[in-house]
Amino acid sequence: MNEYIIFCKVFNEQIKEHGMTKQAVTETIRICKDRNILKQYLSSKEVEVVTIMMSLFDDEQIMRTYAKDIKRETLMENAKHMLKMGKLTVEEIPVC
Repeated sequence: MNEYIIFCKVFNEQIKEHGMTKQAVTETIRICKDRNILKQYLSSKEVEVVTIMMSLFDDEQIMRTYAKDIKRETLMENAKHMLKMGKLTVEEIPVC
């Protein structure tokens, strides 16, 4: 369990340095193997770990995009309502 926590800390550091990229994942694995953290597991399951970690990035990106779409849709609905109520002019609508 302790090694997994260290793996996660290294991973967070790599995300800060490389962003949510495959490089962050591969660097995390390399660093952990060099430090003998989950070395046996990472050596035997490296491809699977990379695949799983990259799918987590994809899922997170999907959620971010969905949240942005919902926010944009809500802002548009609010603007339409305010236009109908006469509380906003077309020129006052912010461009997103």
